[in-house]
Amino acid sequence: MKMKRPARIVVFGLFLAFMIIPVIATLVFSVSTRWDRSILPEGMTFKWWGLVTERKAFLLTLKNSLTISLATALILAVLVTPSVYWAHLRLPKSRNIFEMMAAFSFGIPGVVLALSLLRFYSKVPVPLVNTPNILVAACMVLCFPFMYRPVINALEAINVKTLTEAAQSLGSGWWSTLFRVIIPNIMPGVISGSLIVFSTVFSEFTLTNLLVGSRFKTFPIYLVEFTRFDGRQASALAVISFMVAWLVSLLILWIAGRKGTPSAGTLGGH
Repeated sequence: MKMKRPARIVVFGLFLAFMIIPVIATLVFSVSTRWDRSILPEGMTFKWWGLVTERKAFLLTLKNSLTISLATALILAVLVTPSVYWAHLRLPKSRNIFEMMAAFSFGIPGVVLALSLLRFYSKVPVPLVNTPNILVAACMVLCFPFMYRPVINALEAINVKTLTEAAQSLGSGWWSTLFRVIIPNIMPGVISGSLIVFSTVFSEFTLTNLLVGSRFKTFPIYLVEFTRFDGRQASALAVISFMVAWLVSLLILWIAGRKGTPSAGTLGGH
């Protein structure tokens, strides 16, 4: 039974309010002089925004979070996309393995993941422990399902076998087929996965605090420090975090849109 149009509008409106009202309340609290004695704030000021942005740690932690987030999204896109394409085409039964790997990320708590990575990489002759590199490695494990599922869904939406065989019949090699035929057709999935990964890593606190702590402060750590003594400054940082993630997401979508996304009929309408 299909939901009637008025009911759909009401449900969508409630969902939109559920998502937007907390953000608006946080924004209002971040510019209020005081908001604890009445239902409305008693005054407005940008003093708290100035206090949190004028510190040297603000730009440093923002740069650190952007670097880790973009690096994780880029590396996952580069590793997951060709791997999932090859497995989907050559080893269709391997999907159960990928699904199990994705489930591990959801089932393993951040504390357990951090301790496991520390124990593992401490025995590897590569300088990862106590460096930002181990944070990228941990975030890749955490965010693997967020990249895998959009990519596999995009691959299943097109006829991968037909497109690959058509490209190869025209003399295209494996890598040429991947970059010139497959990726343009699944670009929406790759972009969606990258955006989810970026947003998740940008707001990640647990792994960052356990793996690198104060040695490599990120924006979430900087934000949590303010929650201990001033909620209004912490609210200002929370709004800034949301705005940065939103603007970077729009930038990624704009860049992808300028390149264009071919339809599934890239090869002669097949």
